[in-house]
Amino acid sequence: MKSKAYLDELRNKTLDELKSDLVSAKKELFNLRFQNATNQLSNTARIKEVRKNIARIQTVISERAKA
Repeated sequence: MKSKAYLDELRNKTLDELKSDLVSAKKELFNLRFQNATNQLSNTARIKEVRKNIARIQTVISERAKA
């Protein structure tokens, strides 16, 4: 149910806010991958969560582009 609430939150944001969220999520994913490669990451499930959040943000952006 968290993902539905997160999607509703994303749909209420403007396009500029979505793009800035996308950039910050991609930076976070890069940092997580770097930490994982150097064995400093304790919660590896966070990588999967961030990847899914990036996909959700991109989905909302593409929905706006089609509309």
